Amino acid sequence: MARTVNCPIMGREAEGLDRPPYPGALGRRIYEHISKEGWRKWLERLTMIMNENRLNTADPEAIRLIEEHMRGFLFGEGSLGALPPGFVPQGQKK
Repeated sequence: MARTVNCPIMGREAEGLDRPPYPGALGRRIYEHISKEGWRKWLERLTMIMNENRLNTADPEAIRLIEEHMRGFLFGEGSLGALPPGFVPQGQKK
């Protein structure tokens, strides 16, 4: 039987991750609370964040910014995590 978590991203109980997807305490917290589907949604958002901000993961400041967005998106902490006001994904009408 698959491990389940009460995922705040999905708003329901869902299949949990197989292992922590990120190092350290933050990775453990993600593993304990975020579902596989919720993590996939974060990865989609991460792609947008990296492209929009032209982030380089070799830059420690970029990693700090990504972690802030991650905490905001996954756990609703801080001021980052939501889409910018007025943002329309490419291919959708305004």
